[in-house]
Amino acid sequence: MKLETQFSTAQLQRINVQSILYLCSCPSQVGVQIDSLRRLFDYQANCADRSRSEIQTQVHARIAEASEQAHRIMEECLRDVLELEGWDMATLEMPAGLRTLLEQEIDGE
Repeated sequence: MKLETQFSTAQLQRINVQSILYLCSCPSQVGVQIDSLRRLFDYQANCADRSRSEIQTQVHARIAEASEQAHRIMEECLRDVLELEGWDMATLEMPAGLRTLLEQEIDGE
Protein backbone atom coordinates (compact mmCIF):
# COMPACT_ATOMS: atom_id res chain seq x y z
CA MET A 1 0.00 0.00 0.00
CA LYS A 2 1.20 3.50 -0.86
CA LEU A 3 -0.42 6.70 0.33
CA GLU A 4 -0.66 9.50 -2.22
CA THR A 5 0.38 12.86 -0.80
CA GLN A 6 0.13 16.48 -1.90
CA PHE A 7 2.54 17.74 0.78
CA SER A 8 5.87 16.20 1.76
CA THR A 9 6.81 15.77 5.41
CA ALA A 10 9.28 18.64 5.05
CA GLN A 11 6.56 20.88 3.63
CA LEU A 12 4.22 20.05 6.51
CA GLN A 13 6.98 20.89 8.97
CA ARG A 14 7.58 24.23 7.23
CA ILE A 15 3.88 25.10 7.46
CA ASN A 16 3.72 23.98 11.09
CA VAL A 17 6.71 26.03 12.20
CA GLN A 18 5.51 29.20 10.51
CA SER A 19 1.98 28.75 11.80
CA ILE A 20 3.12 28.33 15.38
CA LEU A 21 5.60 31.21 15.22
CA TYR A 22 3.06 33.64 13.82
CA LEU A 23 0.09 32.87 16.08
CA CYS A 24 -1.97 31.25 13.37
CA SER A 25 -1.86 27.62 14.35
CA CYS A 26 -4.89 26.46 12.38
CA PRO A 27 -2.81 25.30 9.38
CA SER A 28 -0.47 23.64 11.84
CA GLN A 29 -3.35 21.77 13.48
CA VAL A 30 -4.43 20.42 10.10
CA GLY A 31 -0.81 19.44 9.35
CA VAL A 32 -0.58 17.52 12.63
CA GLN A 33 -3.69 15.55 11.70
CA ILE A 34 -2.27 14.78 8.24
CA ASP A 35 0.92 13.49 9.84
CA SER A 36 -1.09 11.36 12.26
CA LEU A 37 -3.15 9.88 9.42
CA ARG A 38 0.05 9.00 7.56
CA ARG A 39 1.35 7.14 10.60
CA LEU A 40 -1.99 5.31 10.97
CA PHE A 41 -1.94 4.31 7.31
CA ASP A 42 1.66 3.04 7.54
CA TYR A 43 0.85 1.14 10.72
CA GLN A 44 -2.04 -0.61 8.99
CA ALA A 45 0.17 -1.52 6.04
CA ASN A 46 2.65 -3.14 8.42
CA CYS A 47 -0.11 -4.99 10.25
CA ALA A 48 -1.65 -6.17 6.98
CA ASP A 49 1.69 -7.71 6.00
CA ARG A 50 1.68 -9.73 9.23
CA SER A 51 -2.02 -10.67 9.25
CA ARG A 52 -2.65 -14.31 9.97
CA SER A 53 -6.33 -14.47 9.10
CA GLU A 54 -8.73 -13.14 6.52
CA ILE A 55 -10.59 -11.17 9.18
CA GLN A 56 -7.39 -9.44 10.31
CA THR A 57 -6.56 -8.63 6.71
CA GLN A 58 -10.02 -7.13 6.22
CA VAL A 59 -9.77 -5.11 9.44
CA HIS A 60 -6.42 -3.60 8.47
CA ALA A 61 -7.58 -2.92 4.92
CA ARG A 62 -10.69 -1.12 6.19
CA ILE A 63 -8.71 1.07 8.59
CA ALA A 64 -6.17 1.85 5.86
CA GLU A 65 -8.98 2.76 3.45
CA ALA A 66 -10.60 5.10 5.99
CA SER A 67 -7.29 6.74 6.88
CA GLU A 68 -6.51 7.21 3.18
CA GLN A 69 -9.87 8.92 2.60
CA ALA A 70 -9.45 11.14 5.67
CA HIS A 71 -5.89 11.97 4.60
CA ARG A 72 -7.05 13.06 1.15
CA ILE A 73 -9.77 15.26 2.70
CA MET A 74 -7.37 16.87 5.19
CA GLU A 75 -4.74 17.56 2.52
CA GLU A 76 -7.40 19.24 0.39
CA CYS A 77 -8.46 21.22 3.45
CA LEU A 78 -4.88 22.33 4.12
CA ARG A 79 -4.43 23.42 0.51
CA ASP A 80 -7.70 25.38 0.67
CA VAL A 81 -6.74 27.05 3.97
CA LEU A 82 -3.31 28.04 2.69
CA GLU A 83 -4.82 29.48 -0.47
CA LEU A 84 -7.52 31.35 1.49
CA GLU A 85 -4.88 32.86 3.76
CA GLY A 86 -2.71 33.82 0.79
CA TRP A 87 0.30 31.58 1.38
CA ASP A 88 2.84 31.33 -1.44
CA MET A 89 2.07 27.82 -2.69
CA ALA A 90 5.45 27.45 -4.41
CA THR A 91 7.54 28.22 -1.32
CA LEU A 92 4.91 27.64 1.37
CA GLU A 93 5.82 31.00 2.85
CA MET A 94 3.21 32.56 5.12
CA PRO A 95 1.91 35.90 3.86
CA ALA A 96 3.30 39.03 5.49
CA GLY A 97 -0.17 40.04 6.66
CA LEU A 98 -0.39 37.03 8.93
CA ARG A 99 3.11 37.63 10.25
CA THR A 100 2.10 41.08 11.41
CA LEU A 101 -0.49 39.52 13.71
CA LEU A 102 2.36 38.37 15.94
CA GLU A 103 3.94 41.82 15.95
CA GLN A 104 0.59 43.38 16.87
CA GLU A 105 0.11 40.91 19.72
CA ILE A 106 3.58 41.65 21.06
CA ASP A 107 3.03 45.42 20.81
CA GLY A 108 -0.36 45.06 22.49
CA GLU A 109 -2.28 46.63 19.64
